[in-house]
Amino acid sequence: MAALAAGIFLWRSEPTPEPLPVASPIASPAAHPPRPAAPSAATPTAEITIHITGKVRKPGIYTLPMGARVADAVKAAGGVRRPEAAASVNLARRLADGEQITVGAAGPGNAPGSPLTDPATTVLDLNTATPDQLDQLPGVGEVLAARIADFRTAHGGFTNVEQLQEVPGIGAKKYEEIKGKVRI
Repeated sequence: MAALAAGIFLWRSEPTPEPLPVASPIASPAAHPPRPAAPSAATPTAEITIHITGKVRKPGIYTLPMGARVADAVKAAGGVRRPEAAASVNLARRLADGEQITVGAAGPGNAPGSPLTDPATTVLDLNTATPDQLDQLPGVGEVLAARIADFRTAHGGFTNVEQLQEVPGIGAKKYEEIKGKVRI
């Protein structure tokens, strides 16, 4: 009985051949001349490239679908570091290819008493700058900006720029990046 059952099992487990698909005829090149390739500039793309910077978790260059909005760009960059930073941009606005979006940057009318408009050219006073302004310095995030403000409060203000090196988290390399952007 066992031999009979094994024989039936083996007979049913054999693969069954499937028919091959019908081959399509190959057209000769003379019958259908090749079409010239369309230039890439003439074809509309379904994507745009934007640059997002400022108070987002992962600033950089992103490719988004055509019709994306500022909120999509912020989401692609990991979201805002502080919820109030989103108030500086219109999250519902549609994006354009090649656009730069700066989230949370203080500009004229954005933050009262905040003169920082271009972090690349502005020199901050260490004794009067707000943590938000200090956050715009190269290599300084919100945590380090808070440490600088706390150090200023604990020591009655800075007496010279070199005191920045006493702030926890500011080493020689970071000090070299910052020292030209601050004053007393």
